[in-house]
Order: sequence, then C-alpha cells, then structure tokens
Amino acid sequence: MRALKMLPVALALGALPLTAVAQQQSKLTEVVDKIVAQEQAEMQSLHQYSPIVETYIQVLRANRDQGAVPKGDKYFLGRAELAKGVEIEPLINDSHAKHNMFGGLGRLVSMEFLPRGFLQMIYVDTTGFNRQHYKFNYVGREFLGQVRCLVFDVDPVSKDDKGRFVGRIWVEDQDYHIVRFNGGYSSRSKTSYYFNFDSWRTNAGKDKWLPSFIYSEEADNPMVQSFRAQTRLWSYAPSQDREEQELSKVVVEAPRPVTDQTEIGNDYSPLEEKRAWERQAEDNIATKMEQMGLMAQYGDVDKVLETVVNNIEVTNNLDIEPTVRCRVLMTSTMESFTMGHTIVLSRGLVDVLPDEASLAAILAHELGHIVLRHRMGTQYAFFNRLRFDEKETFRHFGFTHAAEEEQAATQQGMELLKKSPYKDHIGSAQLFLHALNDRSKEIPNLVSPHLGNRVMTSVTSASAAPTPEASASKATGDLIAALPLGGRIKIEPWDNQLQMLKTKPVGAVAKDEVTPFELTPFFLYLTRQGDNASPEVPGAVAVKSAADTDIPDAKP
Repeated sequence: MRALKMLPVALALGALPLTAVAQQQSKLTEVVDKIVAQEQAEMQSLHQYSPIVETYIQVLRANRDQGAVPKGDKYFLGRAELAKGVEIEPLINDSHAKHNMFGGLGRLVSMEFLPRGFLQMIYVDTTGFNRQHYKFNYVGREFLGQVRCLVFDVDPVSKDDKGRFVGRIWVEDQDYHIVRFNGGYSSRSKTSYYFNFDSWRTNAGKDKWLPSFIYSEEADNPMVQSFRAQTRLWSYAPSQDREEQELSKVVVEAPRPVTDQTEIGNDYSPLEEKRAWERQAEDNIATKMEQMGLMAQYGDVDKVLETVVNNIEVTNNLDIEPTVRCRVLMTSTMESFTMGHTIVLSRGLVDVLPDEASLAAILAHELGHIVLRHRMGTQYAFFNRLRFDEKETFRHFGFTHAAEEEQAATQQGMELLKKSPYKDHIGSAQLFLHALNDRSKEIPNLVSPHLGNRVMTSVTSASAAPTPEASASKATGDLIAALPLGGRIKIEPWDNQLQMLKTKPVGAVAKDEVTPFELTPFFLYLTRQGDNASPEVPGAVAVKSAADTDIPDAKP
C-alpha cells in the first residue's frame, strides 16, 4: 500500500497547541458568519432585479456510439420577478409555454419540468442559510479563473430538515460572496423531486455577483427522465441604466472648418427619404428589442457577422444601400431573419456553427432576401406602434417570408456563395445543415423560431449528399458537424453584451465528446470587473492551491 503524503487536517490539528486550535476554530466561525451575512444581503439585493430567464432542456436516450443523445426537448423564456421570490412571467404565450415546458412521463411517475424550479437554483437556501441549519466543512482554496475562492462542503444539521441544500460552495475570498454552488436540495416528499445542479454567479461590479448560469443533469434515476438542462439569466441592468451609460460615452466633436453650403445639396431626394423611412422602422424594432433584453447590444459579434457579409458582397460586386447590418438575438433557439437591411441571427445559431463557411451559408441566405428586395413593412417607423407590453412581443413582431420568397432567397444565396471566398469550403456547411436536418425531430423546440422562418437546410446544395471530401473529413474527425450549445459566444448578464469565446485548442476529439447541438456543463473563467489579472493566478480554469492551515476543517 502506498504511504499517505499528507495527514488529514483534523489529525494534523492534534499536534497544535490547544490555543492555536481555538484561534483557528474562532477564525472559521468568523468566516462562516461573514459568508452567511453576505449571502443574506445578496438575496435581498436581488429583489431589485427582473432578469430574463431562459431554460432549455434535452431529454436523453442512450446511443452506443455517441453516449446520451437527445430524444426530445423543452424550452421556456420568461422574465423573473425576484422581488416576489421565484416567480416568472412568461414571454411566450401560455399555451406555447405549457406545450414546451410542462408534461413528460417519468419512468415510474408523471413528471413536470417547472420553470420556477430551475429559477430556484439561483439561491442556496431562501429560508435558513445559517449555522443553525447547516454544517460548514472547510475543504481548501481553489481558483475559478482569476478569482481565488474558499471552498466549503455544506450539509443540513438535521437529516429530517427537507428542502435544504446539500453540496459544495465556492466563496470569493475578498468580500465572501458565494460565486458557485454545486449539489441539490434534499427532497420534500415522494411527490416532488429536486434535480442536481451547478449554479454560477458572475461579477458585474463591486458587490454585484449575479446568478447567471445553471446546469442541471439527471441520469440513471428510475424516478426521473434522463435529461440535461441549461438555464441562463441576463438583462439585469434596467434599460435606462444602459442608456445613461451609453450617454456618458458621447464624444463631442471638435470644431470643423466652415463648408460653403451653396455648393452642397442638403435636401433628401424621394428615394433617400424612402430609404430613411425604412431604416427608421428597422432601428425602432432593434431598439425596442434591445430595451427588452431580447437583442444584444451592438458589439464585437455583430462586427464579425458584418465582416462575413462584406466578404460576400465584395466578391459579388454588390453595392447595397443602405448598408447591410447584423444583430444578434439573445435566445438559444436557432433562427435567422431580415428586418429590411438588417440581418438577425440568434445567439444559439451562432453558437453551434462549426466554422466561418457555415456562418457564411446562413448569412448568404438572408442576404439573398435583401438582394431580391423582399421587404419588411414600414409600420414600425411610427413610434406609437411600439407601445405594447413585452409579453406581446412574439405576437406583435414577425419577420417570416412566404415559401416562394424563402426558396428564391435560397437560390440567390447559393449563387452568392459560388462567387464568395467560401466557395471552396462549403463541405462543412453541408455537414452542419445535414446534422441540423437529421437532429431536428429530436430537438423541435431548439429549431423552432419565435420571430422568423426556420433555418433553411438547403442554403447550399445540402439537399444532396455531402461532398466526398466532407464525408471523408467527418469520418476522420477533421470536421465537426455542429458545436454544442454555447460553443461560440460569451454572455455578459448585466448589460447583454456578447463576446466571442477565446478557447485553447482541445487536441484530438473522440466521437462521443462532441454531439451536435448537445448541452454541456458550464465551467466559467470568473473575473472581477475592472481588476487586472493577478500574477499569482494559475493558468488552468480551476486549480487547487496548496493546503491552507489558517482555516481548519471543522464543524461549527
């Protein structure tokens, strides 16, 4: 038997003087009290927010080659009213929400996926998170990204105290905010069941650690269907706060030389007026959806999309006025559509696209609508048309095209791709569209759009079999048909900004490691807003440091 390298902390304490043990026990009690007080303050501070909550669930079945794969899915989108606890106001109509989130037959009992149950996972315990109800066992220190944390195992004092959290918490070591907790709630009765979950909070400033991402999974449990679920929360900052922040960045232009106005025509021609009117309708819709948190702020991801569009335009000698712009919906459901000369892609669609050529194929289809002048109505150029409750958004807005327009845009998109820089890399786009078509029956809610048409699976010549080169690349693992959800974009929950993920190469990928459109656990690289990286931060996302002796393993 190999010799132990380190004695348990509790045994090591036996060699310490009793006064030292008492001091460390006192320090542990003090730290736990700070954690409890900060968590109670955190719960109180969350009452001022009403973030958007999105939960997407994939019910699973076993697959010999790929492991667990989807056999169905459920989707919910709503706005949390944290001042009322875990209440959620649906942003999709009630019948749609019920169809998507409720129902489903468990292996032994009838089971419902409750949206408020997933929202509850943003809290460790809403009624009694303190030393009277919990035992706190210190584990050590661990880095989550740039944030050094104290790690505790947490258990209810009484085994009969149902509904209490059982698991592990990570506490940042500056102000003692809980930034991650992993475990589950003890079951209340035989008729209710709490799922295991991993809940993360991200920093948005001093004393702002906001619930942001929750992963839940159940497998090999006879009482529950096997499933994976991702819950995302965003749009914490009130829209007026975001607008004030934007206003504070206004730059006053320097005086310019006087221009002789007699030589320049300042009036608009009828065509320019028409274009300006159409543009105003586009801008009004984008602004409305951004205020509601359904559309991301314009940023780096939009610029990436516009670069691809520009590449297609230049190689096809297109001169489109007004300029084509791109925006991103915040939602996971996969959809794309045009609003006049504005192309909109959902975050979920961008997330799963494997490469730039696949992105180009989607954008080429939407650009086809613009080239063919498939117009959007200009009724939203009138500002009063935007005065409606956000619960009516998906009934009020709609950007679908008739079937013949969709087919025409598909043909036009194929022509644009043939002359684009991506013409020699269409194989990956074919694989993606085939994977989307093949998987759509198992993930109907993920591929069902709320505002536009479904993603066309024939944007390229994908209605035919993939090219031999594409098939060979897939067989050898050189190409991935589609990424998991969340594979491309990082969300800032406070202000709805999106960033492209910067990840390290992962090396060789096994067949069962990347299942198209699957849900994977969250593992965040946490940072503090405004702080520079500390020189002592380890390179790995989460690395345990050497054992600490200032806080002992104890049970206050």
